[in-house]
Amino acid sequence: MNEHIMVIDDDIHIGNMLEEALSSDGYKVSRAYSGTEALMLLSLQKPDLILLDLMLPGFSGEELLPKIAGIPVIIVSAKIDIDNKVDLLLRGAADYITKPFDIKELKARIKVQLRSRQMTSSAAELVYKELKLNTDTHNVTVKGEDIRLTRTEFAILKLLMLNPAQVITKSIILDRISADTPDCTETSLKQHISNLRRKLRSADGNDYIEAVWGIGFKMA
Repeated sequence: MNEHIMVIDDDIHIGNMLEEALSSDGYKVSRAYSGTEALMLLSLQKPDLILLDLMLPGFSGEELLPKIAGIPVIIVSAKIDIDNKVDLLLRGAADYITKPFDIKELKARIKVQLRSRQMTSSAAELVYKELKLNTDTHNVTVKGEDIRLTRTEFAILKLLMLNPAQVITKSIILDRISADTPDCTETSLKQHISNLRRKLRSADGNDYIEAVWGIGFKMA
């Protein structure tokens, strides 16, 4: 086991406990003590999973979450308000566990997320409802019907399908697809996504991509 887990928490005691417990299970553990430090570290490395506290100096956990894409995030927080939990899960958090927590339960939740991530990343074919995307052949179908996409549309759809539970911000979409589609700009992104949604909808009448007002896009 060599998965990398980043612990973002300004509570040194909890951070030390998590690092010791996870390291003893063979995980590589890195630490960030503020949202600002976490952003800097994430620009240099991409962990397999993030444990994120909400009450952080610099960027709060709520502010940091939309800036993270392609990495499962488990919220670890003392906040117990159910509306807050629901909101964060809808905004892309993979799971939410309340402090104080049982370390065995947290480890189990971590294993579930990492196992799911491995299954997704190893599969050549991504499936979401009636939508299928093959990362090798670049073939996209809805209910078996071929959907012809541009290179930019394919790159956007692939990113969203790799992170089906997360809201991906416009800036992160542009950053992640820039290597494949350097011609896509913030101005043209809206039109690319509009065309993509229309093509998918024309196949079976269903909306597969949802716009989240003021944040970005996610699988519907």
